Parts: sequence; structure tokens; C-alpha cells
Amino acid sequence: MSSMPGKAIKHEPNRLRRRHARYRCEFPVVLNLLAGKEQQRLNAHCRDVSKAGIGVLLAAELALGEVATLIFSLPGVSQPWDVRAVLRHRRGYHYGFEFLSLTDRQSKMLNSYLENLERSDSEE
Repeated sequence: MSSMPGKAIKHEPNRLRRRHARYRCEFPVVLNLLAGKEQQRLNAHCRDVSKAGIGVLLAAELALGEVATLIFSLPGVSQPWDVRAVLRHRRGYHYGFEFLSLTDRQSKMLNSYLENLERSDSEE
């Protein structure tokens, strides 16, 4: 056995790159969850949005993988959206949902809306 200290092994961080940029925005969101045979309605608040999902603040305990219906109106858009989404991430009271059921029309409206927003993540 050698008495010389070994070199430290350099680890590359396994940082996950986001697929879509996040944009800062704020508006109310209602979550409808199906819990058994009962429907649960929770009030949340959007903190950021992307082409593929939404980050909300929510004072509740949800498990990753739960599917909810999100009801919200984008600022400046009068018609409310009713979108199915799955919970993909949680940090404290911040929950990240991935949209499951955006229509082509909703996707186009969302892309147009995002063009005028400030990014909430760093550009890489």
C-alpha cells in the first residue's frame, strides 16, 4: 500500500439541462385533483411557465406523478384554459407540472405569450 496520497477524482456535475426556457409570470391557477371518488380543488399561484409546463406555488402535499387539471387564464387572454398536467418536480411549496393536453391553438397562444416575458432561468 502506497503512503502517497491519491489524486482527488473530479466529478462532472450531473446537472440536468432544461428542455425549455422558463419565463417569469404571475397569475392564479386552480388545480382539480381526483382523490379516490372525490374531486379536490386547490388554489395555486403561477410563478413561471414554459412551452411544456408551469411552476406553481401551492400550500399542499402532492406526490410526484399525480395528474391534475389546471384551470387558469393567461394575462391578456380572456378564455380560461383547462389543461391536464402531471407533477414532475417539487421543491418545498413550488411544484412543477408538465402539460399533457395542450391543443395546437393553445400551444401557439402560449408561444406568442412567452415572447414578451422575462426569462426566469439563466440563458446557457
